[in-house]
Amino acid sequence: MDILGGLLLVAGAAFLFFGGLGLLRMPDVFNRIQAGTKATTLGTLLTLAGVGCLQPAWALKLLLIGLFILFTNPISSQVLARAAHRIGTEKASRTVVDHLAEDTGESS
Repeated sequence: MDILGGLLLVAGAAFLFFGGLGLLRMPDVFNRIQAGTKATTLGTLLTLAGVGCLQPAWALKLLLIGLFILFTNPISSQVLARAAHRIGTEKASRTVVDHLAEDTGESS
């Protein structure tokens, strides 16, 4: 269990690192939100699983924390992206399709 816990911790840390790198490298706020949310959600869940393997007594608490993160991260990122879209935040020049503008009847 110690080896599995260590591997999960390293994998979680790697995903968190790449999520942070994605925040720096992505061209606009919408891509940054997407990169940050997906990578940090998976990275945090892997880290919690690793800690759960190392400290089995904490498993229930870590499961509840993981479920909370699994529900709140995607919802909060969707709300942030919608708010950024609503105030007219610039999209990257390579953005071709804007489904939200099509759905709401806005011109892109």
